[in-house]
Amino acid sequence: MISLGIFLQKYERKVDRAALCLKAFGSAKNDFTSRNEVIRMKNLRDSDIEEMFSRSSGPGGQHVNKVSTAVTLRHVPTGLSVMVSDSRSQAMNRETARRRLLQKITEAAEAKKLAQLAEASRERRRKAKRSRGTKAKLVESKRRRSETKKMRGKVA
Repeated sequence: MISLGIFLQKYERKVDRAALCLKAFGSAKNDFTSRNEVIRMKNLRDSDIEEMFSRSSGPGGQHVNKVSTAVTLRHVPTGLSVMVSDSRSQAMNRETARRRLLQKITEAAEAKKLAQLAEASRERRRKAKRSRGTKAKLVESKRRRSETKKMRGKVA
């Protein structure tokens, strides 16, 4: 079996992202999360992503200092970006960055959906008609307030 690092370096452009994702999660056929991850990764188009590489810092020795292993991915439609320099391998950092970017996009979409639901709920409450009891209390308080104001007559 060829190690993942060498495989990715040699055939990086030809490897399908789904296969990459399955390799990263292990090739367990029954792994529900990896299958969902593969499906979601396929929905993430390469044309929507900008990739930038830079030299990372930290442990890794000469390899980290000489090779651009840090990966920054930016999702153009949403403007979200992720920077990863966890591994010495650029390919592994790319894969990790894709997963994190996908997670970030999913979280942003969920937050947007929750905000829309909250807005719809707020609007529904604002437009709701008042109950009979509430209306009666409101009218009574207005009546009392008007009596108070009427008693203020002009000073002689």
